[in-house]
Amino acid sequence: MIRKTLTAFAAVAALASPAAALEPLSQERHINDSLIQARVADVLRRGCPTLNARMVRAFNEARKLKRYARDKGYSETQIDAFLDDREERQRIYREADRYMVANGVVNGEPETFCRLGQQEIARKTIAGSLLVAR
Repeated sequence: MIRKTLTAFAAVAALASPAAALEPLSQERHINDSLIQARVADVLRRGCPTLNARMVRAFNEARKLKRYARDKGYSETQIDAFLDDREERQRIYREADRYMVANGVVNGEPETFCRLGQQEIARKTIAGSLLVAR
């Protein structure tokens, strides 16, 4: 009950703030593309035995992305609500899955995960920057 009240209060406060003119975080392209690419990197490293995550880099990129959102005018409450939203997370996961399938990843075939991971590293994509080959 208290959480719902606080959430409603935060929503009303957000409408009264300058950030209300901002598009919803779910539609902010840079943020969503970055989160999708981070998910791609995570799935690729789990599916390929020769890829590892660059954890410090991933942590720094996450902080940088949060700072980007704040600099655009989104509040901590808005950012946290977006990141905690299960439906938004599932949407990002679906987009990452579509990207990987469109780029040749097949579940149960580690070499397809490795191939895409190596391509991402070579192309210096966001996902590639979060991966390192062993």
